[in-house]
Amino acid sequence: MRVVLAEDLYLLREGLIRLLEAHGFTIAAAVETGPDLLRALLEERPDVAVVDVRLPPTLTDEGLQAALAARREIPGLPVLVLSQHVQQLYARELLADGSGGVGYLLKDRVFNAEQFIDAVRRVAAGGTAMDPDVIAKLLQRGGRSEPMGRLTPREREVLELMAEGCSNSAIAARLTVSDGAVAKHIANIFSKLDLVPTDDANRRVQAVLAHLDAVR
Repeated sequence: MRVVLAEDLYLLREGLIRLLEAHGFTIAAAVETGPDLLRALLEERPDVAVVDVRLPPTLTDEGLQAALAARREIPGLPVLVLSQHVQQLYARELLADGSGGVGYLLKDRVFNAEQFIDAVRRVAAGGTAMDPDVIAKLLQRGGRSEPMGRLTPREREVLELMAEGCSNSAIAARLTVSDGAVAKHIANIFSKLDLVPTDDANRRVQAVLAHLDAVR
């Protein structure tokens, strides 16, 4: 699996390269600026991009802007944001795109290699990997617009855990309910969000993206 990595801090970039390679990934490019990231994504067309938000030359939001620009040229390009910051405007645009895997992790809340590698693989496979703190920040300005307003508080809890990438059994454990209850909640979510029966993994992604799109 080929990865384009964007991180301006040398030691962190080298550490991520070695970690990814140790778990079977191929580093197609490792860059440190926004323009270099966009160029690498368009030229290499990787299986997944791991991107910091703030990159040179201005250290503001070049990473996210480059990822968005690349996804306009390569629809569905999987992007995992790994940052110390939540850039709300561009994060919402990225996460509400509706095509391809997306994720947003905070550096200081990645506690072990397995958590990070699982997130990279999940996003590369078209899924989502969202840190709960990122979701909370994105929801700060959120309302209860339709069709999200149709969901019950429990269904919204389930949907937020889906956004974190939790499986049905993991959601059941977190909420102290049965797997069957979780499956029923998810079925209700799919129905209320008007997600037609197709592949359930794809509908999970669509539900999460609808959830994020509603808080833009």
